[in-house]
Amino acid sequence: MKRIVLTFGLISGVILAAMTAITVPMVVSGKLGWDASEVIGYTSMVLAFLMVFFGIRSYRENIGGGVVTFRKAVQVGILITLVTSAVYVVSWQIVYYNFIPNFGDVYAAHVVEQLRAEGATQAAIGAKQQEMARFNELYANPFFNIAVTFMEIFPAGLVVTLISAAILRRKSDPGAASSAPAVA
Repeated sequence: MKRIVLTFGLISGVILAAMTAITVPMVVSGKLGWDASEVIGYTSMVLAFLMVFFGIRSYRENIGGGVVTFRKAVQVGILITLVTSAVYVVSWQIVYYNFIPNFGDVYAAHVVEQLRAEGATQAAIGAKQQEMARFNELYANPFFNIAVTFMEIFPAGLVVTLISAAILRRKSDPGAASSAPAVA
């Protein structure tokens, strides 16, 4: 099981790390819009988490002999999701701290500009600026940064795990044992 979890988790994690390394600098530099980056980001997550489905299926076919319970499928899927999430978190820490430490400021400016475009009052804009400044202060702490980044990715993997486990669960066929010839 360890081999399946690591293989599919690392493939999934590398997909997400690559997409992060490509899209985030493009957003920060203004070459890609924030809305487009969200669509690309969440689409990448779903595509990367397809590896959870294939990992559970691989476990069922190669280790389970064609059988996997919902519980075991969830276990395999969660482990793949944890590996994927770890790779994603580590890659974000590398990108954030080494290449775009001003990401929080760029994002805060985007949020404020969006509020202005929507016609928000100056009081609402000021409150949002204070909120974003506080968040950026917290986000500079690696532990907070890691926790936020993990909570960004893990729920998507959990949902895909539960759906995949429900689709792929297969109990042994009770009739298969009784239809086998008896050995005396």
